[in-house]
Amino acid sequence: MPKAVNVRVTTMDAELEFAIQPSTTGKQLFDQVVKTIGLREVWYFGLQYVDNKGYNTWLKLDKKVSSQEVKKENPLQFKFRSKFFPEDVSEELIQDITQKLFFLQVKESILSDEVYCPPETAVLLASYSVQAKFGDYNKEVHRPGYLLSERLLPHRVLEQHKLSREQWEERIQVWHEEHNGMLKEDAMLEYLKIAQDLEMYGVNYFDIKNKKGTELWLGVDALGLNIYEKDDKLTPKIGFPWSEIRNISFNDKKFIIKPIDKKSPDFVFYAPRLRINKRILQLCMGNHELYMRRRKPDTIEVQQMKAQAREEKQQKQLERAHLENEKKKREAIEREKEQMEREKQDLMMRLLHFEEKTKKAEKDLQEQLQRAMLLDHERRKAEEEAARLEGERQAALLAKEELARQAEDQKKSQEQLAAELSEFTAKITQLEEAKRMKEAEADSWQMRAKEAQDDLTKTKEELHMVMTTPPPPPPPPAYDNMDDNSDSEENTSTHSADLQMEGINDHRNEEDRLTEAEKNERVQKQLKALTSELALARDESKNTPMDFLHSDNVRQGRDKYKTLRQIRQGNTKQRIDEFESL
Repeated sequence: MPKAVNVRVTTMDAELEFAIQPSTTGKQLFDQVVKTIGLREVWYFGLQYVDNKGYNTWLKLDKKVSSQEVKKENPLQFKFRSKFFPEDVSEELIQDITQKLFFLQVKESILSDEVYCPPETAVLLASYSVQAKFGDYNKEVHRPGYLLSERLLPHRVLEQHKLSREQWEERIQVWHEEHNGMLKEDAMLEYLKIAQDLEMYGVNYFDIKNKKGTELWLGVDALGLNIYEKDDKLTPKIGFPWSEIRNISFNDKKFIIKPIDKKSPDFVFYAPRLRINKRILQLCMGNHELYMRRRKPDTIEVQQMKAQAREEKQQKQLERAHLENEKKKREAIEREKEQMEREKQDLMMRLLHFEEKTKKAEKDLQEQLQRAMLLDHERRKAEEEAARLEGERQAALLAKEELARQAEDQKKSQEQLAAELSEFTAKITQLEEAKRMKEAEADSWQMRAKEAQDDLTKTKEELHMVMTTPPPPPPPPAYDNMDDNSDSEENTSTHSADLQMEGINDHRNEEDRLTEAEKNERVQKQLKALTSELALARDESKNTPMDFLHSDNVRQGRDKYKTLRQIRQGNTKQRIDEFESL
């Protein structure tokens, strides 16, 4: 039995290892990969490898893996990557796994600066990337520093702004918080909707020359073929939509495109290597096929996939709503617990206050009782003294009377009697004054005793009220059939493909598209705010040629789709003549 061959396939977020037979074809390996990762939208993807000459090459599905010039390693190394790109991610990408693979690949292209992205867009995209990874911002979980180890911005953008990593995190965190409530899958799609408006998104660039020998770039993408000057990959100068192309072919390094308009001359260019023409032809055929498919009614398979995706999305939204509801309930319970704890603390403070007030009232009561007892004692003493004085007064009166009688009876001398009488009269007057003073003193003590009795009564009533007030109630209980390996210059056979356009609808609708920023006022405002904010920290001396080209496009009011409309103006012949004159 032939010995199995070990193979490692690296997707954007995983490494898969298989043992295949020497007879295994590229399609069999590809099918095994897509089955493993659960991918059904297979038409965008391919397996890429480095060949014996160090070139990146796409694995041919109709040939054995072992017959292709894969660099000899153990295991054999392949990358699972998107070979073709959708025109509109929100309309075409169906499965979450497809969206995730595109998201990761496009993000890597932007971070590595393979696709130019202006700083303000890069920061906004970074915030969607953070939402896609971490979900909703939560200040209890996402502490300062949670983004410091994340690769979120192109090195160029970091170099061009005088901001520390902490300051970048603060800015991205603010926008991360803006996306609260957005599903991770939706954040990936929002990322792609903005990224697909970048001029270099989904474009494969090839070195070519026209008949004059002028070095140019050929851009092949989902919408057609575009010609770029050598120093500007952002703004194409001439465009040919797939709907204008009838046949594409090459012979050796000469590539010929025949327009549908038979009055137009052939569009001819030259590539430096035969290998490049083979790859251009493959990309043209694949992109044209997808261009046609988009403009025809969906197949039964695609309809079923879309229906399933809708059901899955609805289910996720229901689950999300349920989780959100549970979260709100938990938060309400937490708030209720906190409120009850505050009320409990408040009741405890009030109870403590009542206890202190009760103790003070009891102390005041004891003091008032003692004062009342003292006043009562003084009152009794004053009454006794008054009674004694009254007795003395009565005795003095009796004595006076007795003396008067004796004076009369014994006829004492008037002087002696008068003196004695005067003495007793003075004494009586003195005793009466003393009695009056004692009676006044007794009245005073009587009033003070009454006041003390009133205070005592009031204090008893307050104490009774405090002691009879029910204690505060306890708090309620708390709750994812040509050989382009051959670069032989002796291969002079002609490779050709006819591009059919029958049965398609609205074949130039891409020219009417608007960017996400034009369609979405929220995105437009976010980008404007970021542009103003970043301008304050921008180091203009570190601008790259791409930055200058982008700034010029912004000043001219150009974007990807306005440029597309402009470079397709005029008939095919005029544009081919323009290409030849470059």
